[in-house]
Amino acid sequence: MSVLEPRATVCGGHDSRSVEPVLHSLLFQGPQLTRLAAPVNIIVGSHVWVEDPVAAWIDGEVFRISGEEVHVHTSNGKTVVANMAKVFPKDTEAPPGGVDDMTKLSYLHEPGVLHNLATRYELNEIYTYTGNILIAVNPFQRLPHLYDTHMMEQYKGAAFGELSPHVFAVADVAYRAMINEGKSNSILVSGESGAGKTETTKMLMRYLAYLGGRSGVEGRTVEQQVLESNPVLEAFGNAKTVRNNNSSRFGKFVEIQFDKNGRISGAAVRTYLLERSRVCQISDPERNYHCFYLLCAAPHEDREKYKLGNRKEFHYLNQSSCYELDGVDDAHEYLATRRAMDIVGISEQEQEAIFRVVAAILHLGNVNFAKGEEIDSSVIKDEKSRFHLNMTAELLKCDVKSLEDALIKRVMVTPEEVITRTLDPVAAVISRDALAKTVYSRLFDWLVDKINISIGQDPNSKSLIGVLDIYGFESFKFNSFEQFCINFTNEKLQQHFNQHVFKMEQEEYTKEEINWSYIEFVDNQDVLDLIEKKPGGIIALLDEACMFPKSTHETFAQKLYQTFKNNKRFIKPKLSRTSFTISHYAGEVTYLADQFLDKNKDYVVAEHQDLLTASKCPFVAGLFPPLPEESSKSSKFSSIGSRFKLQLQSLMETLNSTEPHYIRCVKPNNVLKPAIFENFNIIQQLRCGGVLEAIRISCAGYPTRRTFYEFLHRFGVLAPEVLEGNYDDKTACEKILDKRGLKGYQIGKTKVFLRAGQMAELDARRAEVLGNAARVIQRQIRTHIARKEFVALRGAAIQLQSYLRGVFARELYEQLRQEAAAIQIQKNFRRHISRKSYSTVRMSAITLQTGLRAMTARNEFRFRKQTKAAIFIQARVRWFIAYSYYKSLRKSAIVTQCGWRQRVARRELRKLKMAARETGALKEAKDKLEKRVEELTWRLQLEKRLRTDLEEEKAQEIAKVQEALHAMQVQVEEANAAVIKEREAARKAIEEAPPVIKETPVIVQDTEKIDSLTAEVASLKASLLAERQAAEEARKARSDAEVRNTELTQKLEDTERKVDQFQESVQRLEEKLSNSESENQVLRQQALTMSPTGKALSGRPKTVIIQRTPENGNVLNGEPKVASDMALTVSNAREPESEEKPQKSLNEKQQENQELLIKCISQDLGFSGGRPVAACVIYKCLLHWRSFEVERTSIFDRIIQTIASAIEVQDSNDRLAYWLSNTSTLLLLLQHTLKASGAASLTPQRRRTASASLFGRMSQGLRASPQSAGLSFLNGRGLGRLDDLRQVEAKYPALLFKQQLTAFLEKIYGMIRDNLKKEISPLLGLCIQAPRTSRGSLVKGRSQANAVAQQALIAHWQSIVKSLNNYLKMMKANYVPAFLVRKVFTQIFSFINVQLFNSLLLRRECCSFSNGEYVKSGLAELEQWCYHATEEYAGSAWDELKHIRQAVGFLVIHQKPKKTLNEITKELCPVLSIQQLYRISTMYWDDKYGTHSVSTDVISSMRVMMTEDSNNAVSSSFLLDDDSSIPFTVDDISKSMKQVDIADIDPPPLIRENSGFGFLLPRPE
Repeated sequence: MSVLEPRATVCGGHDSRSVEPVLHSLLFQGPQLTRLAAPVNIIVGSHVWVEDPVAAWIDGEVFRISGEEVHVHTSNGKTVVANMAKVFPKDTEAPPGGVDDMTKLSYLHEPGVLHNLATRYELNEIYTYTGNILIAVNPFQRLPHLYDTHMMEQYKGAAFGELSPHVFAVADVAYRAMINEGKSNSILVSGESGAGKTETTKMLMRYLAYLGGRSGVEGRTVEQQVLESNPVLEAFGNAKTVRNNNSSRFGKFVEIQFDKNGRISGAAVRTYLLERSRVCQISDPERNYHCFYLLCAAPHEDREKYKLGNRKEFHYLNQSSCYELDGVDDAHEYLATRRAMDIVGISEQEQEAIFRVVAAILHLGNVNFAKGEEIDSSVIKDEKSRFHLNMTAELLKCDVKSLEDALIKRVMVTPEEVITRTLDPVAAVISRDALAKTVYSRLFDWLVDKINISIGQDPNSKSLIGVLDIYGFESFKFNSFEQFCINFTNEKLQQHFNQHVFKMEQEEYTKEEINWSYIEFVDNQDVLDLIEKKPGGIIALLDEACMFPKSTHETFAQKLYQTFKNNKRFIKPKLSRTSFTISHYAGEVTYLADQFLDKNKDYVVAEHQDLLTASKCPFVAGLFPPLPEESSKSSKFSSIGSRFKLQLQSLMETLNSTEPHYIRCVKPNNVLKPAIFENFNIIQQLRCGGVLEAIRISCAGYPTRRTFYEFLHRFGVLAPEVLEGNYDDKTACEKILDKRGLKGYQIGKTKVFLRAGQMAELDARRAEVLGNAARVIQRQIRTHIARKEFVALRGAAIQLQSYLRGVFARELYEQLRQEAAAIQIQKNFRRHISRKSYSTVRMSAITLQTGLRAMTARNEFRFRKQTKAAIFIQARVRWFIAYSYYKSLRKSAIVTQCGWRQRVARRELRKLKMAARETGALKEAKDKLEKRVEELTWRLQLEKRLRTDLEEEKAQEIAKVQEALHAMQVQVEEANAAVIKEREAARKAIEEAPPVIKETPVIVQDTEKIDSLTAEVASLKASLLAERQAAEEARKARSDAEVRNTELTQKLEDTERKVDQFQESVQRLEEKLSNSESENQVLRQQALTMSPTGKALSGRPKTVIIQRTPENGNVLNGEPKVASDMALTVSNAREPESEEKPQKSLNEKQQENQELLIKCISQDLGFSGGRPVAACVIYKCLLHWRSFEVERTSIFDRIIQTIASAIEVQDSNDRLAYWLSNTSTLLLLLQHTLKASGAASLTPQRRRTASASLFGRMSQGLRASPQSAGLSFLNGRGLGRLDDLRQVEAKYPALLFKQQLTAFLEKIYGMIRDNLKKEISPLLGLCIQAPRTSRGSLVKGRSQANAVAQQALIAHWQSIVKSLNNYLKMMKANYVPAFLVRKVFTQIFSFINVQLFNSLLLRRECCSFSNGEYVKSGLAELEQWCYHATEEYAGSAWDELKHIRQAVGFLVIHQKPKKTLNEITKELCPVLSIQQLYRISTMYWDDKYGTHSVSTDVISSMRVMMTEDSNNAVSSSFLLDDDSSIPFTVDDISKSMKQVDIADIDPPPLIRENSGFGFLLPRPE
């Protein structure tokens, strides 16, 4: 039974005391693997598994063997004595993380299987293969990284077993088999309640939708509708049980139909055996169906509409104390269910009717009955019951009285009369419950039919994939009819499963071409005969009993006892008269026959049918359509058992017509919590799921299978001479087996097949050989250690003696040294005391002096500072007053000037507008404007000269004033010096005068001196004042000059602004004129080609308009006239020629030139000086023909078509590189040349600097006609560097061409990159896993083996390096810009990083120490390539390998258990996420030295961090995603590529001699 793991609920689901005895009987008394794989080579020292009452199996080491008794020291410290037949060998060399396929186990027995599952579950590896059977252990936690899109992409198309076990792998195999073989497939998902069947089914559906889904063009796709139907079916068909909060109480088979292209085209949902009895009867702590609780938690208005109160008030819900589920909001789920019903196509009216029926069932359950007045009669018990009865009738829209009669009365029709019989209260309750179950069952069937109608089926579908999600084997304390049907289903599926496993075994043996005797196939057909055989099976007897009215459960049980008393599968319990026991494949189950008859009857009570058929609600009436007259009269009996048997028969026919795939879901514990692994529970589920039965079948044949390499690697030590001989692997294996004397083994094409027990015998002999070798090594090591200890002791004695002598000498020396030191210390201490006293006195004196001097200096400084501040304030105030007055005058002058200039400008603007409106006066306006411009230019020059003269005069005046001021300052300084000298002389004279003199003369003399000095000072002051007045006048004159200068400057700026405005106006007018002339010229040409008088028209002289640029001779003053004369001369010279012979029309000539250009560029033109010739020629031609500036042209489309046809062959990488170089160069030239149309795209400053003169700027607005376009190059020089390229205003075709060219550049880049990816992708698959060492290397030594393996691996890496070199040389030869080369290799290295890293995380065999060494050496090859390629071409490619580099670095580091989580995440692998580190840590295994991964504490910390990330909605995917986007823009190209000089490009020979391409020839400067 495929993943339909029989719901292996342990016996006694409600009584834990009954579990262990039943488990013990199942584990140790049932058909065991022990006899099939009995150990025959258990010796002292062997590691074995023994039975344990707590852990089921426990490992230990044998320390004594006494006959058939084995004494074992277990790992938990106990000593166990066990029988030899119940001891199983343990594989000590098994990987620490378990194996992903249990057929790879060395010992395929029950404890080995259990230990492998437990080991993987501890590492969150919930999926394990057993051959092609997938075992899924429920983790009871979210593991989103296992089911995201990255994981789907990895498993898409991968071979089965190539990647880690996964549910996606099973779905992918089924899908590929359906596509390749055209045969339908089925996936059987089984397991007990809570094992995760429903979630597994959802994942299967998601993956199949991913593989075969369609784009939602017509709305929702089929797979979306199937997935969206799950919430509806879960709400009405799922309930909480003891083992699961969301247990499916029905079987579901989803048929996904596919069209011939492998796309999902339709689907159908089949349901089986809804558990109807749960509607009326539930046990604590289970719940009824979810929909009842959802409706009771609905919004208030909905509950009021249905008169629903507290859910605890309803009888059908309050039989259990459990009303709510942890972590589930019923109110939210109700709204979600309504939304899901909307999605699957159930209308609002239908939803209303559905929940009305659900509410009616709840009310119906509260209708109670009391004894009536008559015997065996009943009535409505009380008013509360009457209220619920009325509500039921109102919700079902039927008559209240009719409903009451239908519940408590029965009508019996006899040939004579119609008899109405009343029911007693007990029978009335049974009638009420029967009505509730019937209504709910019909409602569920209607929902399934509605969903199928909504999804739609594809009648033309030829293949399908069926996903079966069905209940598993059940065994409770009390088992009724539902358990009987469930277990019957599982018996049928188990037979199907056994047949499939047996078939797979046969195919394996046939594939290897070995001779084997077909083992006896023991199936469960006898149990199936017991249940379903006609006419003597249990179901047939049950139907027979149901057809007799007087039959009871006692008579039915007695009938069973009599019929099957000799059947070994049927057992009669000793203490029961109505129970019977059936020995199923998973154990014995006792059924209570008390309600078998009632539950088997599949007919609706006639009163109930009539009542609901007459309902006024169309929905309710539709659930109970009126029965056909013949069927109502027919007495044909219908039963649940018979109907279910037919459904099961149909299901088995469907499964037999498909290729089955099995997924067994396992519930690790009954508390529904993560990280708990209950061994007994797991073993029981494996048995019920048939996994151990599959192992039993394998053990009956050849349970141990090893490839030749694995066998030689493990057992080559048993015969070294065989390995040294020149034998092939097959012969070597055979010789080793013959040497050991084994019989019964088989040698296949690629594997060795061993019978049960032979692996243990070989291991025992191998352990003996290795033990003898170990003893030899130990003897030598002990000798070496003893001698080493003696030498160490002797050396230590000598060392000790030397040390003691040194100690005595050091002590004497230390004593002498201390005496000398004491004397020195005393001397220094006395000197220190004396110096310290002197220093104190000296510092005191200095401090006192310093304070006094500082006080004096501060007083002096304060006085000077105040004086200076007063002077500064006075100066600033005077300056501010003068400056404010000056600013006010200047502002007034500016305002006046602006007003006047504005008035003048408006007047001029009006004049210009008036002139612009007159179309015929354009030429006259142009002449006037030119004269006005010349006049303004003359005025501007005049004003410049005036300003220059003013500045010179002002400079002279300022110089004179400064000289006078300087002279005055000198005089004032001299006067001040004289006054100071006089004062000093007077002071000295007074001091030197004798004390006794006559006073009168002295006074007179002093007074005279003072007066004279005073007068002199007064005169000096007067002269100083005069000088100051002169200086003030000079400053005023200077200020006036500056004001005049400012006014002149303002006028000059206004004049320049007007000139610019005039220039712009002239340019616009010239552009309009040019456009008009160009349009007239085109019209004339069209008239010339279309009109019958074309010859006469062609004879006219053509008007030639030459575009005048700084390059073609239009320079300053008068040169325009010269150019004009020159144009007329050229035109006149051509007139006779055009008159003598008719000239081809312009369109034909251009067409010929375009054809020639297209033919030319379709060839490989090569390169000139590293520049692509094709791109340069295309650019020059387009620029010369002015194709960028025309509104309509076909040249761009033809160039694009040429490029497209050239790159059609995707495998021609050289051709792709050639066009990558050309398109990038052409795009660079266009980026520097094209600009958006309109003068607004240029700033005024840019327009002013575009030409050397005013007339040069004006002439650039004129456009030349197509005929004379080539003349623009006659008098100028050719195109040069990008700096010399002129920008043109591009029209729409040119801009579209640029966009198309960009798209082709990105396409060519992507094609080259993808081609390189395709080339190296197969090599990466060979590089990720180290090649196995050869057989000879097993005995020739490790170094030589590593050298051989290293050389084999490097060959693959060197192939990758060779591909990289080829592409690098190819792109260099085609001069692809280094910027694009860097981008290519950066993305390629990123691809290598993604592929290697994802393979490392998905394939456990790659996550080993030796593999890390090999990959590391390969990465060194890539690093060497990056070094030789230089940074110019490799860029940052090496940095793209950071993930695989750090992962490989982690694999090869030593002492991993000593590393902390912080060291790993911060130092060793900072780039890797915690999910990636956890994956590597748990998958790591050391195949070289046997070391362990990181410590369990680190693993636990990682698991906690992953849980936190999961709760915080952080992406937990551990896989990387390959980036296939285009990593650059057009701007990046223009910034990164070098400038291209296109001046000296020689045209190709095809167009070199053509006169129409003369402009391509290089011209001298």
